[in-house]
Amino acid sequence: MEFRQLLYAVQIAQERNFSRAAEKLHIAQPSLSQQLSKLEKEIGVLLFQRTTNSVELTHAGEVFVDRAQKIMDAMEQLKNEMSDISQTKKGKVVIGTMPITGSHILPHVLPQFHLRYPEIELMLVEDTSTSNLERMTAQGKNDLCLLSLPLTDASLTYEPIVEEEIVLAVPNQHPLALQAANAKRGLREVALEELREEPFILLKRGQGFRQITLELCKKAGFTPNVVFESSNIETVQSLVAAGMGMALVPSFIATAPRSEFVPVYISLAGRPARTLVIAYRDGRYMSNAAEAFMQTLTDTVAARFGSRARVSE
Repeated sequence: MEFRQLLYAVQIAQERNFSRAAEKLHIAQPSLSQQLSKLEKEIGVLLFQRTTNSVELTHAGEVFVDRAQKIMDAMEQLKNEMSDISQTKKGKVVIGTMPITGSHILPHVLPQFHLRYPEIELMLVEDTSTSNLERMTAQGKNDLCLLSLPLTDASLTYEPIVEEEIVLAVPNQHPLALQAANAKRGLREVALEELREEPFILLKRGQGFRQITLELCKKAGFTPNVVFESSNIETVQSLVAAGMGMALVPSFIATAPRSEFVPVYISLAGRPARTLVIAYRDGRYMSNAAEAFMQTLTDTVAARFGSRARVSE
């Protein structure tokens, strides 16, 4: 049994397709099939059931791939440990992030990190799906990941970074916006349950902040009337400003609009917030470079945003 055969089996299991697996591994498909057949013959069990349209793991295959992934992770961790011993100021850190979070936090963090550790390479992996980011982090493809609670993968642990207030974005001509403009000391906080008849604009399914919105509305006793969906939070805000509905948005977004269409932001009763965290796989060796990034991240966010970020009054 060769190490590369473990890698091949894991890649096939992830892709569920020989052609895609071969492409990711940069080898010819016949060579991949040949190596897998050789491996199965050596260990005496069938790892995959092949049909014309699919490739599925057998029970033996599930056990084998799980063990193979752990062996590969151990090898990668050993390489990282040796690299840290020999090059304490060098290395590489792969950081997963949601576009919403990354675009408003990382621009403050990355310059600071580069000043402190100019020889450490950073690689950013963006994905709009929190489940994808969690899976990549659990598999060791990301060293660290910027996410918001709750996490669903039990193999991940985290360090809290900041509490970010969630605010209400309304069109400029909405009665709530007009009240806010006329109020001497700002509008009272709005209770979510007052908005049950309002049209809402949400991010598309799979994005973490969409689920936060749904959960907050559920706690307020209603399901939001969703009139538009978008994969981009800036588009959501522009649609709100254009009068198409209202939306809940993170306060980092509210304080840094990047569109000519800017809604009015109003605090919600109870000041709900989401907890942003830096997540990593529990028990996985963390390189000096990754630890350095975590420290720079927490230092920078604390200095700029404090422990709880709120929209400007």
